[in-house]
Amino acid sequence: MIHPKLLRRLWHIRAVLARYGLLELFPATGSGPLRWFTALSSRSPDPRPRGVRIRRTLEELGPIFVKFGQALSTRRDLLPDDVAEELVKLQDRVPPFPGAEAQRLVEAALGQPVAELFAAFDPTPLASASIAQVHAARLHDGREVVVKVLRPEVERQVRADLDLLQALAQWAQTAWPETRRLRPVEVVAEFRKTLLDELDLVREAANAAEMRRRFQNSELLYIPAVEWAYTRRNVLVMERISGIPVSDVERLRQAGIDLRLLAERGVEIFFTQVLRDSFFHADMHPGNIFVAPEARYIAVDFGIVGSISREDRRYVAENFRAFFNRDYRRVAEVHIESGYVPRHTRVEEFEAAIRTVCEPIFEKPLKEISYGHLLIRLFQVARRFDMEVQPQLVLLQKTLLAIEGLGRQLYPDLDLWQTAKPFLERWFREEMGAKATLRRLQAQAPEWAEHWSEVPMLVHRALTDAVNGRLALGVRAYELESLRLDLRRQQRRTLAGITGGALLVSAAVLAGSTAAAAAGPLGVLGAVFLIGAWL
Repeated sequence: MIHPKLLRRLWHIRAVLARYGLLELFPATGSGPLRWFTALSSRSPDPRPRGVRIRRTLEELGPIFVKFGQALSTRRDLLPDDVAEELVKLQDRVPPFPGAEAQRLVEAALGQPVAELFAAFDPTPLASASIAQVHAARLHDGREVVVKVLRPEVERQVRADLDLLQALAQWAQTAWPETRRLRPVEVVAEFRKTLLDELDLVREAANAAEMRRRFQNSELLYIPAVEWAYTRRNVLVMERISGIPVSDVERLRQAGIDLRLLAERGVEIFFTQVLRDSFFHADMHPGNIFVAPEARYIAVDFGIVGSISREDRRYVAENFRAFFNRDYRRVAEVHIESGYVPRHTRVEEFEAAIRTVCEPIFEKPLKEISYGHLLIRLFQVARRFDMEVQPQLVLLQKTLLAIEGLGRQLYPDLDLWQTAKPFLERWFREEMGAKATLRRLQAQAPEWAEHWSEVPMLVHRALTDAVNGRLALGVRAYELESLRLDLRRQQRRTLAGITGGALLVSAAVLAGSTAAAAAGPLGVLGAVFLIGAWL
């Protein structure tokens, strides 16, 4: 049973949908506590266009719903034009809260009046989104900055809706056994952690500072500097930047920016973040990405970032390489070995399914790929081979989904394969070749040197024990078997953690996308996760 408080929230959601005439979007079936959602009326009490009504509904329902709309806004190829145009406004034009309230929050957080903190502070926000809004300001030394302020009561709203999502996920998993493959409870738990982290602006500032260090003096990507003296949990002050929104393709053309170069740089940024740094921007909607005149990306809003382990990184790279080489059997083998699909799966069948999805889109530009058709095929493959969603890969999947959509808008003629393959091959040479081995040996040399002086004495003791019969050289069979089983368990746990990345990136390559923002290609498995979880 869903808690009465959550049922009241569910009833409120239904009431808002009914007021904007959107209950008609739901199928006329249902069960359990959601049955009353199917009591539909085809008459809309709101005469405004459909896209406006959908946007206003999401805005009124709060931050989590706005974020859902932001994600959808990057998928213009999957939406009617009227809806897509309205959802774009959710990226940075959510109705703001009063500027006087923003000033009060800043003063309470920093302990001084705004007039003392800043030489100037504009109470009219530059941009307003689901979690926070941004105001222009100037420091007393003349530097232009932006002041990001969390919305009042936003944490309470977010926690309430997260509780509702958790309850619905548990109910769905019980009511519909087929949803267990999508692991809705674990997915919502991962989403909760990510979203609550976004409410801490000190954490966001630290993420931005780390990304800035990694791309210091880069011609590909610029990250604005953090003003730490003015940053608190609900207030963040950063350097103000200027650029063209990445989604405004017409302005980019008018500015003389080479869109092909911009797209190729996006691919390189993606590979650099994921493969070189294992640290990537994970909130890549167009409101957070701008372009400087020299075709240099500028990224803002680091409330959500992702990271992958060294093992994940190599696994991702190997899957990219297998797809680029059309080695579908190897792709199938690594997914079976990792446990992403059941071990009883026949390699030949899985290989054939992957080839069937992948071959029709190879060497095609983005504009010639039907993303909706591709999604349907991927859903069919996932269901047929009983694939499970990997909640720990939510961020990468979400990022790739957004980036693929942006890529279609930015430069749909890009050939992803020719752009990405040289970078990937260079990474393998640098990370897996002889020079990389030498670098690792050099890095480990100090530790070896520290213990080298102990080696002669250890050898002497071992030989003495052997001569005196005190060294047991036999190993019992059951001890060896126990060790083998333990190693296998450790290996399975490791592979379970990284295997989603393989299929994720594999699916990413399948869609043939490119990055339009500060990360490169696609998000097919991101769509598999996101749309599956949302459904």
